[in-house]
Amino acid sequence: MEYLDIVEGKFIKRLNRFVAEVNIKGIIEKVHVKNTGRCEELFIEGIKVFLEPAKNPDRKTKYSLVALYKKDLLINIDSQIPNYVVKEAMTINPHLIKQFGEITFLKSEVTYGNSRFDLYYENSQLKTKGFIEVKGVTLENHGKVKFPDAPTVRGTKHLNELIKSVEEGYKSYVFFIIQMKGATEFSANYVTDPKFANALIKAQEAGVGILCFDSVVKRNSIVLNEPVNVNVNVNVNVNSK
Repeated sequence: MEYLDIVEGKFIKRLNRFVAEVNIKGIIEKVHVKNTGRCEELFIEGIKVFLEPAKNPDRKTKYSLVALYKKDLLINIDSQIPNYVVKEAMTINPHLIKQFGEITFLKSEVTYGNSRFDLYYENSQLKTKGFIEVKGVTLENHGKVKFPDAPTVRGTKHLNELIKSVEEGYKSYVFFIIQMKGATEFSANYVTDPKFANALIKAQEAGVGILCFDSVVKRNSIVLNEPVNVNVNVNVNVNSK
């Protein structure tokens, strides 16, 4: 997935969930933040950031913040992009081709129950079909990554709906795309959202597939890369399930 006309800036401060101040070539601009998570460990004054010009010339913010450096690690923070990256990779990434076989039908934003999942797929040869809910991951500490970085009622609801789909015969997945390279392990963030962490265990026990991949991130692109080890039981209080 590529961005067009990326520009470089220096981060100043976050004004609210949606807007930040960035210095772009000496001009202080208010820019759109394409990630409503906390990202407190990422938004540090003076860091190098990369921005995408707004496609709508009349928009109040002329740029959207899509990537930044955490020391030497380049991280994509665009929460709107992971489902596109996964959809693009479904037919070209060798690991996903091995996982799903030859996809014969693939559609974005498909409603099931009370949820709208990012992807719906079918493999007519294997007679499999299912839903894929994609979650972007940006919270990292020494190679270990966690999701979510803020409580997500919506995320827990998605897991429960995926469980229902499996019970009805679908082969469904939750897909965590780590928006950086080099992660060594993924786990649910039990401290931040124990309900989501426990729902993820229940989903795995019910047969929902859990996929996790890192990404190759550049200033103007992000591409799905390699599988990352998943440990859903880290720090989870089993008695609270």
